Amino acid sequence: MSRRCELTGINRQIGHKVSHSNIKTKRSFEPNLVNVTLTSDALGRAYKMRITAAALRSVDHRGGLDAFLLKSSEDTLSVKAAKIRRELKKKISETAAA
Repeated sequence: MSRRCELTGINRQIGHKVSHSNIKTKRSFEPNLVNVTLTSDALGRAYKMRITAAALRSVDHRGGLDAFLLKSSEDTLSVKAAKIRRELKKKISETAAA
């Protein structure tokens, strides 16, 4: 399982651990990933995702999973989240046409 956020695409960063004597050794900065279940109001389903805590706050700020997916670009989303976004757009266009 990769250490990557399914909604924002944030993954680990590489940097240096710097000692008191200024010796630099490689280290990695891991994202704060949490397992959550987000519900889509339009689709009427719940989805299990592995996202960062910051992305979870952004989802709440934007007004839920549906609003977050519609505002985000498909490039940053995972395959699973992009599929949910396409289903959501299809559902919205069907309800708007009817």
